[in-house]
Amino acid sequence: MEALLVNNKVAVFTPKIHQDEVRDQLDAMGVSVYENNLDGSNVSIFSDVVYIIKLYKLIKQIKPDVFFPYTFKPVIYGSLIANYCNVNNISPMLTGLGYNFLDQSKSKGLLKKITQTLLKYSLKANHRTRLILQNKDDYNTLIQSGIISKKNKTFVVNGSGVDLSHYEYSKPKANTLSFLMIARLINAKGIKEYYEAAKLIRQKYPDVKFKLIGPYDHNVDAIHSDLYKEIKLGLVIDYLGEVDDVRPHIKDSSAVVLPSYYGEGVPRSLLEAMAMGRAIITSDSVGCKETIDLTNGHQSGFLIPIKNIQALAEKMQHFILNPSDIISFGRNGRDYAFEKFDVHKVNRHMLYILEANTVSIA
Repeated sequence: MEALLVNNKVAVFTPKIHQDEVRDQLDAMGVSVYENNLDGSNVSIFSDVVYIIKLYKLIKQIKPDVFFPYTFKPVIYGSLIANYCNVNNISPMLTGLGYNFLDQSKSKGLLKKITQTLLKYSLKANHRTRLILQNKDDYNTLIQSGIISKKNKTFVVNGSGVDLSHYEYSKPKANTLSFLMIARLINAKGIKEYYEAAKLIRQKYPDVKFKLIGPYDHNVDAIHSDLYKEIKLGLVIDYLGEVDDVRPHIKDSSAVVLPSYYGEGVPRSLLEAMAMGRAIITSDSVGCKETIDLTNGHQSGFLIPIKNIQALAEKMQHFILNPSDIISFGRNGRDYAFEKFDVHKVNRHMLYILEANTVSIA
């Protein structure tokens, strides 16, 4: 998606909006919406070329003062086009580097090389471009890989933030245990690990519930079809598919789990869980580890090694055997969300970056 600002007015260039309420909210705010058919998850030369042409024509038409793209394809294509069109303020945001950088499998080697080369060219340091990242690890990775240099104006923000008035605190249920995972069904999110850990726990504690929310994602990292079939059977976890509002499901859970492998900015599902006072279990991986406060007396959850099913099951069992920690960790997480991830604080920082002609603060 891209946001284009013209004389204090906002236009967005976005994939198809399927939720009427989202479209109504944008309309109420006076935001002009231009839709496209970009597939951000798959390689499609035809759709990418169509997208590039449409975006070029749109930029030439409305002549934006500020151009704000995020996620990989919009950042790459959008930044290149905006630079070509001499947009004065180009502020791309990467919400995580994903397997484009951190997956070591050879099967995606060519795709990663192409992506990194295009990204390096699109983010070439100049007076117009300021890069926004959501964690310092991504900044270090981009520096070490040569994608950016110290000459780039680069800023790090605390994720996308979370609206603490929308995601209200509720005391978790500590007597009837229920674990929840919210994620697209791709390997990098740790879907298999969650499923296998749930099987281990249910062998000892058959009354513990496990739920999974998220769409099956037809991209290069989609989970295997056999695993998807097993999940849909509902014998181990209750698969709810994609939902319009996650709040009732978070409220009904005891703890939220995300054993992601790598490449998160700061996972929104964990921020929402923290805001509602839920303990979390997540991986000691880029982005995910930002959500856990381990300071003395303020622990908000557990970090586990990536791809470690046994460690995940052990932390789940900890909450089963120590239900009081579910409540205390959840309260600490809510406090941490207020301190670091309040959307109003994050938005003020974002607006500063979009408006200011400053040196980087990363």
